[in-house]
Amino acid sequence: METFSIRDLRERSGELVRQAEAGHLSIVAKHGRPLFVAVPLDEHLLREGVAVAIAISLFAEKAVSLGKAARLAGLPVESFIAHLGARGIPAVDYPAEEVGEELAAFEADDR
Repeated sequence: METFSIRDLRERSGELVRQAEAGHLSIVAKHGRPLFVAVPLDEHLLREGVAVAIAISLFAEKAVSLGKAARLAGLPVESFIAHLGARGIPAVDYPAEEVGEELAAFEADDR
């Protein structure tokens, strides 16, 4: 998620539009304080609603945790995970080395 200043709106409006077209949220700030969020208007926003679409975007960009995103969406975690799955966004994203460590620990507990 990129932050744009009021000056950026005048000088870099094309970049803000490109970010929205790519499906990214952007924050617009005045004097370093967030003023508003630019939310891409797409079929997901129209179908799911603003709160769910914003929560999904924030979660996908790793700006908030799964639990916080579900709360922002106003949904139980299980329902939010279903929304993520429908959009092809994994609810859990472990680095490969952590998966290996988890599997090794699981196998050690099995013995």
